[in-house]
Amino acid sequence: MVKRRSSAEAPAIREPGRRTYLMCRPAYYAVEYAINPWMDTSTPVDAARACAQWETLADVYTDLGHEVLRIEPEPGLPDMVYAANGAFVVDGIAYGARFRHPQRTPEADAHEKWHRAAGRTFVEPEHTNEGEGDFTYLPGRELILAGWGFRTDARAHAEAADVFGRQVVSLRLVDPRYYHLDTALAPLDGERIAYYPDAFSPGSRLLLERLFPDAVIADADDAAAFGLNFVSDGTHVVVNAEATGMVRKLRDAGYEPVPVDLSELKKGGGSVKCCTAELRPQR
Repeated sequence: MVKRRSSAEAPAIREPGRRTYLMCRPAYYAVEYAINPWMDTSTPVDAARACAQWETLADVYTDLGHEVLRIEPEPGLPDMVYAANGAFVVDGIAYGARFRHPQRTPEADAHEKWHRAAGRTFVEPEHTNEGEGDFTYLPGRELILAGWGFRTDARAHAEAADVFGRQVVSLRLVDPRYYHLDTALAPLDGERIAYYPDAFSPGSRLLLERLFPDAVIADADDAAAFGLNFVSDGTHVVVNAEATGMVRKLRDAGYEPVPVDLSELKKGGGSVKCCTAELRPQR
C-alpha cells in the first residue's frame, strides 16, 4: 500500500541538497529525423545557440551548488544531448536504456560504458525503456513512477522493481506529444509532484489524483511549453523559460522557479529534464 500524505501536511523534503547531474554537450545536435511530434526536419537549428543555452543550464546547476558531470558526445548521435534517456540511477545502481528507435540505439552503449568506467553497478535491460525519460523517483515515499505507452515497454516496470527493490507505479501515457513521462510529470521534492492530467489515461489520472492530492496541476499551455520537463532540488525548480504560466504556478506553490531558455533544444522534443540525468547515490 502506497503511503499518501494529506494536503494539509507540509512537504517532508524541501531543503535543497547537493545533487549530481550527468549532461552531454550538444556538439552534434541537429534535427535530422522525426521520432516525436516536436521534431521538424524542415526547421533550422542554430547549433551554436543550442550549445550556449546548454552551457547556461549547466552553469545554473553549479551556481545552485550541484555537481555536473559530463558524458562525451559522439558524432552521428544528435539526440545524445538528452542525457536523461540513457539510464535510470537509484542507490548508485544504473538500470540501462534500450531505445525504441534505431536512431538512438547506440546512445545506450555510450551510457553503459560511462557508468561502468565510473565504477557504478550497471544492469543491462531486457525490455525496451528510455531511462529517466520514463522513470522518476520520490525518495520521501521510496516510490518509482514509471510511464509507458510510447517509448517504454510496461514490462520494464517490473524489471525496474526487481533491480531497485522498490514499488513501481505504472502510468499510461496517451498523448503522443508527451511521449515520455518526463514531459508530463515531474517531482517537486521527495513526495510532491506536478503533472498534466490530460497526458494520462483515465485510470492513471485517477491513480495520480489519489496518490498526490496536493500536486501542482499543469494546463495544456504549461505542457506545450515543456513546463513539466523541469528539474527540482526541493526548493529551486529549473524550468523552461517559455513556460511562464508554469513559473507562476510553481512560485504560488512555494517553490523558487529558475527559468532557463532552451528554445533550440525544444526543437528536438526536449528541455531541462531531458538534458539532465540525476545520479542518485546509495542512501
